[in-house]
Amino acid sequence: MTLRYSTDIVIFGGGIAGLWLLATLRERGYHAVLFEKTATGTGQTLASQGIIHGGLKYALGGALSGASQAIATMPARWRSMLQFSASETREPGDLDLSAVQVLSDHYYMWSDGSFRSRLKNFLGSKSLRGRVTPVALDDYPEFFTNAPGDRGSLYRLPDFVVDTPSLLAALSNAHREAIYRTGDYEVDFTRAADGTVACCHLQNDEHSLAISAQRFIFAAGEGNQQLLDLAGIDTIRSQVRPLHMVYLSKADLPAVYLHCIGSDFSLTPQLTITSHTRLDGTPVWYLGGELAEAGVNRDAAEQIAAAQDQLGRLFPWLDVQGAEWQSFRINRAEPAHSSNARPDDAFLGNVANTHVVWPTKLTLTPALADRAIALLQESQVEPRQSAEEALPLPLAEPAPARWS
Repeated sequence: MTLRYSTDIVIFGGGIAGLWLLATLRERGYHAVLFEKTATGTGQTLASQGIIHGGLKYALGGALSGASQAIATMPARWRSMLQFSASETREPGDLDLSAVQVLSDHYYMWSDGSFRSRLKNFLGSKSLRGRVTPVALDDYPEFFTNAPGDRGSLYRLPDFVVDTPSLLAALSNAHREAIYRTGDYEVDFTRAADGTVACCHLQNDEHSLAISAQRFIFAAGEGNQQLLDLAGIDTIRSQVRPLHMVYLSKADLPAVYLHCIGSDFSLTPQLTITSHTRLDGTPVWYLGGELAEAGVNRDAAEQIAAAQDQLGRLFPWLDVQGAEWQSFRINRAEPAHSSNARPDDAFLGNVANTHVVWPTKLTLTPALADRAIALLQESQVEPRQSAEEALPLPLAEPAPARWS
């Protein structure tokens, strides 16, 4: 027997985009549910470095691009939500993120002593004048205290770093009853003659559910392509950018939050470092940037060796003897472009009553939610459900960080 349910909005995908949309919609009175296959944050969200950035790396060539302009206001907006007080009135679309842990209130851009690297750093700062501050040698972070000789050039950015597990928890806690784990359920869709999705079907050996809604939102990152195929939508496609990330843990690692700018003129920092902490208190360095992009052609041992070599050359005074090293692969998913170009902004595509979203960058998630709400308002989609009925599905829990 098929059990039938109705709600205002169904969201697929429990990463940052899906959770943010769920919280935004429910706070606006919509009855919305979210379906996540495993645990929330499992894919790109927890694989991100948690950097809330304002577009610096898109301006390293000396010119502001569409990407840097779209993202420039995001750090200030995030800060207002992180500093939210219950006694203050929130701006429309802003969430209460006061429970989210900020790992570092500043982020830095550093270049070593080479001329080309210094020039690249300079061009980046010129294009973002007023938002990038040169740091005097006396004010360098403690990490550089033991650096021999020329300590390079350091700039402080308006960017900062959040702890993504605490972000997941903050977005989930207030609406946990609406976040379901689909697990072994097969998903399918029924489309009406006018092209709209009439309902989604969840079925396993024990249950068969049919859920109808005014709107269906695909926010599943790399999983969006499968959902599009199941729903018979071929006007929106996805592309992926593979990464090979590295992290190391050691008891005495200092806290570092740094873009290391290389000697070429790529738009990607040679190495991006963020610092985290295991549950037992052991410090962790998480390494991305060009290392992660170039590392897709290396196996795990080769990628770790490349990371060790880079750290040794950039920071010869750093002692990583006895560190524990790990690597893993992750795909960044985004809307497909004919030229395979990176999208400049968050993406929201609309096919009848189905919306397909990719924030493309953690930082742009609030802007994505704004666009989704605006589209619902333009389409005159208002909350209609008078009551909310619990579904016979287990609730999804947040995934732990990989180094936990």
